[in-house]
Amino acid sequence: MLHAVIMAGGSGTRFWPASRQIKPKQLLKMGGARTMLQTTFDRLNGLVSSEHVLVLTNQQLTDAVVAQLPDLPVEHIVGEPCKRDTAPCIGVAASLVQAADKDGIMVVMPSDHVIEPRSEFHRAIKAGVKLIEQDPSRIVTFGIRPTYAAESFGYIQRGAGIDSVPGIAAFSVERFREKPNRATAEEYMAAGTFYWNSGIFLWKASTILEALESFEPEIYNHIENIAKGIGTKDFQTVFATEFAKIQGKSIDFAVMERHQNVCVIEAPFAWDDVGSWQAIARLIKPDGQGNAVDGPYLPIDSSNMIIRSEADHLIVTIGMKDTIVVHTQDATLVAPKEEEERVRDVVKQLTELGHQQYL
Repeated sequence: MLHAVIMAGGSGTRFWPASRQIKPKQLLKMGGARTMLQTTFDRLNGLVSSEHVLVLTNQQLTDAVVAQLPDLPVEHIVGEPCKRDTAPCIGVAASLVQAADKDGIMVVMPSDHVIEPRSEFHRAIKAGVKLIEQDPSRIVTFGIRPTYAAESFGYIQRGAGIDSVPGIAAFSVERFREKPNRATAEEYMAAGTFYWNSGIFLWKASTILEALESFEPEIYNHIENIAKGIGTKDFQTVFATEFAKIQGKSIDFAVMERHQNVCVIEAPFAWDDVGSWQAIARLIKPDGQGNAVDGPYLPIDSSNMIIRSEADHLIVTIGMKDTIVVHTQDATLVAPKEEEERVRDVVKQLTELGHQQYL
């Protein structure tokens, strides 16, 4: 049976202050009537029933997630007691899935992606399930064909083709590549055999637990202790105690780059990782001058701008184009669109200067 795990940890990019509190982007509406988390949950309709959906989030965000997903049983919203990266989180989720369904297959997805159309997403997931049914030791990931030389995404290098699922392009994974510099990203684009790593995974719960046991035995030991508490009155206490002892690691480093049987499906759906301001602009219909605007704005001879501000703060630009202007409660960003990747430099320098309060 197929289960879904939505990763809604709340440690990602800070986009917008709401009611004087900073909310993670997955709890915000990004160009639509529903929040990103709600849209992710909606995307599963017709593919996975709500009783087979888990949401893993930061313990501090649990109440907000419960409020946003009233159709999801409250016990299916799991608050991590502390941040320990994706491998421990996924291990706990796999233990919960396996406790409910020892042969369960699980799709793991972030809560802050834009994916259209839903029907193609369903078709890709169903194809991945078939690949796993053919070989239960397989791990399936989903690659996005690059549209530009992105430096902010990890990449997947594809290997030989897999022809067992008609109508879907599937390949063995040759290698995972870390976020590249500009020159390397351009080489990947030119090669035509690289995908952006979507961060969407599909596997049997038992397979990912076995992989963690093999590659990360210390992490697995704590997850196993947590699993023993599932269904008992002491679960929350055991969960908090054991989870805090884990040395965090991403699932990419812990398993994906080391597992010998990984395949990638070329995503047939349109995908956007809302991790940049230009991605936000793609969600907002631009005005006649190409300006993507969220908040009070007065453009004078300005075009192709990305503008975001608070409701009580007006932004005015004169004679500008191709620029990002973002105003929040405690900081203002102004940057040419082509320099957006250098936001990472800002984060680094603010950290070095001890100004973490602005991050």
